[in-house]
Amino acid sequence: MPFFSLERTVPLSVEETWRRLTRWTRHGDTVPLTRVTSVPPGPTREGTRVVARSGLGPLAFDDPMEITVWRPPVDGEPGLCRLEKRGRVVLGWAQIEVRPGPGGRTRVEWQEDLRIRFLPRLFDDVVRHASRTVFGRTLNHLLRRP
Repeated sequence: MPFFSLERTVPLSVEETWRRLTRWTRHGDTVPLTRVTSVPPGPTREGTRVVARSGLGPLAFDDPMEITVWRPPVDGEPGLCRLEKRGRVVLGWAQIEVRPGPGGRTRVEWQEDLRIRFLPRLFDDVVRHASRTVFGRTLNHLLRRP
């Protein structure tokens, strides 16, 4: 499984950083041909399902994820969210952690371990590089927009 990690330090509070990163529908803003929804509607919690639907028409597929850890930051304490990928095409997990950083800033760490079913391990480096690029752009976008 290709693993990658992204880190950022941002001039935002831990709580504001968390809010921006966990607005699931916004995750599709920078991923081409992708729309993200969450079920049930309302506040996120353990058991919430986040579904990224990518592609066009019959060539589209769902990337369903279930939130298995949901610990929002409280009083400047770190926040942690873990999503388990439960799809037929994309498997693995993703984890987002926010914690206080230097000078009143916030440190973000986004880790992901994923596998594309039916894709040989020979392509792991390609998947890792493409994922770092796409999710890095998504992370930057989410952190820059209120």
